[in-house]
Amino acid sequence: MAAAVVMPSGLEDGVSRSRGEGAGEAVVERGPGAAYHMFVVMEDLVEKLKLLRYEEDLLRKNNLKPPSRHYFALPTNPGEQFYMFCTLAAWLINKAGRPFEQPQEYDDPNATISNILSELRSFGRTADFPPSKLKSGYGAHVCYVLDCLAEEALKYIGFTWKRPTYPVEELEEETVGEDDAELTLNKVDEEFVEEETDNEENFIDLSVLKAQTYRLDMNESAKQEDILESTTDAAEWSLEVERVLPQLKVTIRTDNKDWRIHVDQMHQHKSGIESALKETKGFLDKLHNEISRTLEKIGSREKYINNQLQHLIQEYRAAQAQLSEARERYQQGNGGVTQRTRLLSEVTEELEKVKQEMEEKGSSMTDGAPLVKIKQSLTKLKQETIQMDIRIGVVEHTLLQSKLKEKSNMTRDMHATIIPESAIGSY
Repeated sequence: MAAAVVMPSGLEDGVSRSRGEGAGEAVVERGPGAAYHMFVVMEDLVEKLKLLRYEEDLLRKNNLKPPSRHYFALPTNPGEQFYMFCTLAAWLINKAGRPFEQPQEYDDPNATISNILSELRSFGRTADFPPSKLKSGYGAHVCYVLDCLAEEALKYIGFTWKRPTYPVEELEEETVGEDDAELTLNKVDEEFVEEETDNEENFIDLSVLKAQTYRLDMNESAKQEDILESTTDAAEWSLEVERVLPQLKVTIRTDNKDWRIHVDQMHQHKSGIESALKETKGFLDKLHNEISRTLEKIGSREKYINNQLQHLIQEYRAAQAQLSEARERYQQGNGGVTQRTRLLSEVTEELEKVKQEMEEKGSSMTDGAPLVKIKQSLTKLKQETIQMDIRIGVVEHTLLQSKLKEKSNMTRDMHATIIPESAIGSY
């Protein structure tokens, strides 16, 4: 099988680059095609898996679909891709001669990844990337790990890469036997008549009747011309026959719409379904038994737990009742507290008002500004009183002088009138 494998030169170069170096180390310089290198590695991986006959040994036994050419390079379904990655990795490790247990669906993914990486390092391959890169189930690191494991499996079975051998195209004309080269009209008519007889419906085809009539006419004309002699050279006739012989070949292709092909396909599918059903039925029965045993264990454990925790459940219910009563009392007390809090706020407001008034009165009592104003007013009043007294004294003095002056004038006037009469009398 190894000698019969023919691979294109580009694919062989990509495989030789990835072999021994790894997908993570092959691309050192980040060029324009570096982002597409994992697609090349994935295509090489598919070819290596085909060489390891993974379709017969792995896919059919586990009823898995064959991955596409870019299955692990693009994200489609992370859960399904991770399960496929773990299954392929385990199978390749077993192919490489190392015992490795097939991972199950409910296993710890971190433990599975660490086991796969430890096996990869045991082969002498480097894995200088975090294990979380493999948890997604796709990407360059997933392709790198599977490609390294596939190379180790090929080394274990003794497979060696060889240079491709290209078939030499023959330019000579194909030598076809006389029986196969020439298809006479009689053979075509016979095959056509046989196909017509195999059909379930019997009908008359005018083209067949016309062909038969033409054949009878040709036979009669040939019988009439048997006596004619040919003047053509036999060697030239043979050369002409050899020249036009490839052009006279008639190829009758089978029709895909024929019901016989569909019947054969139905039988093939039926046999495939029956074979798959036998394997699947065993797995399903095993799974059903495991599930039923697990359910029985769960039911018995549930009953045991209920019996063991019955007194705790009763205590819990009593505590729930006490808690509900305490909550009711708390709500009632909370209502009284809110009412008293409202009254307290009102009393506090009144107290604040009284305090404010007392502070205003206290500030007015302790303040000396009004007293100073009063003293200033008294001093001003005293000064004004003194000024008024001085003015009153001046006015009284003036009035007294005027009175005295008037009195003196009156007295003088009186004396002036009285003295002469007395003087006259004395004389």
